[in-house]
Amino acid sequence: MRLPNSAHTSQPWRIHELTRDFRLEDVWTLPTPSGPEDFSRLVRRIASFDPARSSSCVVRTLFALRWKIGKLFGWDGPGVGPGVKRPTLRDRLPKDLRDAPSGPEFDAVPFTSLYLLEDEWAAEIVNRTVHGVMHIGCVPDPAGGGRGQMAVYVKRNGLLGIGYMAAINPFRHLIVYPLMARERG
Repeated sequence: MRLPNSAHTSQPWRIHELTRDFRLEDVWTLPTPSGPEDFSRLVRRIASFDPARSSSCVVRTLFALRWKIGKLFGWDGPGVGPGVKRPTLRDRLPKDLRDAPSGPEFDAVPFTSLYLLEDEWAAEIVNRTVHGVMHIGCVPDPAGGGRGQMAVYVKRNGLLGIGYMAAINPFRHLIVYPLMARERG
């Protein structure tokens, strides 16, 4: 279920220090079994997600289409886009986050883990269209448990990024995120 951005910005997450020049696009609640002890399992499940193996034909098709278009137009991969070196939030991490575990490697999507703490995890994707950050947090509840929450930050790369985000916006909100959340739950 989609949440207001304040559900994320009101939490004391470390990601806020790193993403001041990014736009917070979305905040979603994630189906999680109980509480903080399940957070590491949630992180592993997200990192192992393979859209090509999704139970949803629509999700499989949308991701396959995105990867094909990206390959055709050279949107993805190392050394694409303006400048030789791609920016990374790893360069901005304070020492304590650089020294923390970065988190799991992704099995099938081009994200890179940035840091993993007891109650939050951040990963990024950088390509010609956007520099995106996925933040997963464990939000405590009054009963002593918690629930998973995903926030998506984006910095658009020029007019291509602006157009790209406008084009995918309805698919993200109406199809991809709801189906992926249900499947990962």
